[in-house]
Amino acid sequence: MKDTFVTLFITSYFIALGVIIGGSFIGSFGAFLMGKPPLTYMSTLSDNLKIWALIAAIGGTFDTFFSIEKGFFQGATKEAFKQILYILSALGGAQTGALLIQWLIQDYLSS
Repeated sequence: MKDTFVTLFITSYFIALGVIIGGSFIGSFGAFLMGKPPLTYMSTLSDNLKIWALIAAIGGTFDTFFSIEKGFFQGATKEAFKQILYILSALGGAQTGALLIQWLIQDYLSS
């Protein structure tokens, strides 16, 4: 069964959101076990994981970029536009996750 555009759009958003939130929480637990400030590490991880959340959400392959290339050079603009929207959805999910982490830890960062 082939997924529709809307399901892939929503799925890429939530995959990126989950990578940021899950990675930040698990990484901060590791920082806690090492005796480091977990909330500071959580903040740093939420910023550093954005690119990996994007890669995970779009599938980690170059198919997206090949589709964009095909769209621009072979006239399949509809497919290229869809792929750009998938990337923007993943970027939105990653940014939402980073904002949620920042709102969660607000004033508890050590300097």
